[in-house]
Amino acid sequence: MSSKLYFKKKHTNLHTIAFYNLENLFDTKDDPNTLDNDFLPDSEKKWNKKRYQKKLFKLGTAISNIGFPKTGKAPVILGVAEVENKAVLEDLARTKHLINKNYGVIHYESPDERGIDVGLLYQKEIFTVTYSESIQVLVNNEFGERDFTRDILWVTGTLHTEKIHILVNHWPSRRDGAELTSYKRIAAADKNREIINQITAEDPEAKIIIMGDFNDDPDSESVKKHLVLQDLYNPMERLHTRHRGTLTYKRQWNLFDQIIFSNNFHRYEENTHSFSEANIFDDSFLKIYKGRYKGNPYRTYAGRKYKGGYSDHFPVYICLKHNT
Repeated sequence: MSSKLYFKKKHTNLHTIAFYNLENLFDTKDDPNTLDNDFLPDSEKKWNKKRYQKKLFKLGTAISNIGFPKTGKAPVILGVAEVENKAVLEDLARTKHLINKNYGVIHYESPDERGIDVGLLYQKEIFTVTYSESIQVLVNNEFGERDFTRDILWVTGTLHTEKIHILVNHWPSRRDGAELTSYKRIAAADKNREIINQITAEDPEAKIIIMGDFNDDPDSESVKKHLVLQDLYNPMERLHTRHRGTLTYKRQWNLFDQIIFSNNFHRYEENTHSFSEANIFDDSFLKIYKGRYKGNPYRTYAGRKYKGGYSDHFPVYICLKHNT
């Protein structure tokens, strides 16, 4: 199915902030420090240069379109999950539809057992990075052993001239059951709260954006009771329905991918940014277009079977208005 592109340029004071789980964006080289054996040319998945380049092109096409009908531009800031290393993000930033956006890349290696990390792409002309750090999430498994999961990426910078803090997350999975593993995601939520409290202790008016694949829905305990307290707003809560989300599991929609922000984004002041709207970017070209899974995300692999799609998640985004 051909990719959709928006060519009609709009000039607006709206800017897109987005998050996208890229579904195992691995290169084709063997890294002895990660479990990348499934993503090598001689693996059962036959992950080769052609497939890698095709995935990069498709992801670049999708990213360039996130929020475009509203803002007339590609995302100013994009948080990502499931990337193997910095090099794959640099390759992504050089693809046809992104190369002229002059994206900077932030990435740290985390101790995740699968070797997948979070990262950030940002348009350097609009967002200036002043600080970044990788924060470990310490959780144990049922045997009391360390469960190595993704770090939280904390980035501070100026969007135009306004200081903003961004936390990029990929919380522990539900692989061993949602209830049995919920304590791990609660621990990740609590670690975010620690960082938020640290930020606001120095600046009570700090503007903060928390984004990521939380492996929990907006109404899950980890998000609703541990992360989104009275100082935060979750616009994704109203987007999750029986018929819509960012991924499917056993024919049920989940909205694990979310962007949450401090309440002061609702405030209108000159030379600041205020919240305009939030949405799931689930245009038809990102979906399976026929068969029993019609409407689901058009993914790269289903198990070990190559499908040649984009990702098993849809991206999410918010639009911020620059109040000039």
